[in-house]
Amino acid sequence: MPFRLLLALLASLCATPAQTQTLNQKATGYRGIWYFIGKTGNEYTHKYSGGLGTYPANHYPFSVYAPAVQRTFFCYGGVMDSSSKELCHMVGFYDHRTGQVSRPTLLLNKQTDDAHDNPVIQLDDKGYIWIFSTSHGTERPSFIHRSRRPYTIDAFEQVPATRLDSAGKRVAFDNFSYVQSYYQSGRGFLNLMTHYDRGVLRYGANKPRRTISFITSPDGVSWSAWQDIGVIEEGHYQTSGQSGNKIGSSFNFHPDTKTGSGLDYRTNLYYVETNDFGKTWRTAGGKPVTLPLTNVQNSALVKDYQSAGQNVYISDLNYDAAGRPIILYITSQGPEPGPQNGPYAWHVAHWAGTGWSIHDVAQSDHNYDMGSLYVDKNVWRIIGPVEAGPQAFGTGGNLLLLESRDAGKTWQRIRTLTPGSTRNHSYPRRPVNHQPGFVALWADGNARLMSASNLYFCDDKGRVFQLPPVMTAEMEKPIPVFSQPVR
Repeated sequence: MPFRLLLALLASLCATPAQTQTLNQKATGYRGIWYFIGKTGNEYTHKYSGGLGTYPANHYPFSVYAPAVQRTFFCYGGVMDSSSKELCHMVGFYDHRTGQVSRPTLLLNKQTDDAHDNPVIQLDDKGYIWIFSTSHGTERPSFIHRSRRPYTIDAFEQVPATRLDSAGKRVAFDNFSYVQSYYQSGRGFLNLMTHYDRGVLRYGANKPRRTISFITSPDGVSWSAWQDIGVIEEGHYQTSGQSGNKIGSSFNFHPDTKTGSGLDYRTNLYYVETNDFGKTWRTAGGKPVTLPLTNVQNSALVKDYQSAGQNVYISDLNYDAAGRPIILYITSQGPEPGPQNGPYAWHVAHWAGTGWSIHDVAQSDHNYDMGSLYVDKNVWRIIGPVEAGPQAFGTGGNLLLLESRDAGKTWQRIRTLTPGSTRNHSYPRRPVNHQPGFVALWADGNARLMSASNLYFCDDKGRVFQLPPVMTAEMEKPIPVFSQPVR
């Protein structure tokens, strides 16, 4: 059955009022969402806050390079105008041939100000652009959209997706959180995600409310049942990566031994991978793993941080030239912002073939100072807010480019990417198949008070460009900012 007819048939079976959310309008320019969570009642104001249009680390990817058209397509969480607080899902692209960016398409208004609902993007092997509109828990619906034509962002249509439930029946696939989407030609989509039970902390006999899982689909329409990866105590956050056909997940867990919720007390570092599209899973060393993992001590454990009383925040997962995993993460003494929970120490954990080698990278000033890890043969690079920004001990900071030429053992500071900024920069995200002209996408924002949020990208030389906040043409040049010498 042709894809458009299949969509129409499924839409008639699964129609919901939410389908009216698809807007397909052209936005007037690039403006990111400002978001906060957790009032602290002290000088740091929030647990984390700022320009979070490319948040969180548990969403991926925000951008994908398409060699057939030499464009990097990207999505982000934005707002309609400077007075709006509602999260809108936006899609744009950078044309590597012309050096111009498109006017963004406003796909939908998510009807929330919660940046946890930010979208992710993926392309299939025919060039169609897929947007997965996530939700933070079960209070709001999730959506899947596909572009009407390959390699274009002008119009999308909602995909009335279904999944198998625990009884083997097809139900609407309209709720998912923390999505990381991967596409393999001939196989389809494998999405890592979190699923929540509706309204209760725990459900079943052993599952936590926040359960990390994966789900597959050959066509983006009909999905498998979700299959759990970890159900340890109060649940997990996972961050993932891909090398060829290998997809890996690194994750922590929330202990239930603290007073109250274990949400903020995330600790330990784990890793599992699959080479056969989720049929089997194993450790980095190749030892088979039976999912879901249920015990704190298990064969997927990379390092025990619980015994040291340290929190673990995972930023990125990449692979070395031999296809061995490298995990970038931050440890601290606790969840609250401020110097009392420092040092906020950056590390890389590298599977060296016979065991995990863990090396210190740098120190910053916040738990949510997320960075991205790049691997080019024997050269590893990190782009991240390692340097304190104008709002010290707030989310993000000044972005630095760091480099290692000895498999992460030592790191050299190459340059500051955002010198003189008046706002903190946060969540620089690595594109799938990134190219020299577009290697990271991120946003800025005041980490204390609500502010405007601009969107930026940089090239492999460290040159930074602002995406135009106001556009009058369909294609325009990005704005060079933070002038620096070329290497």
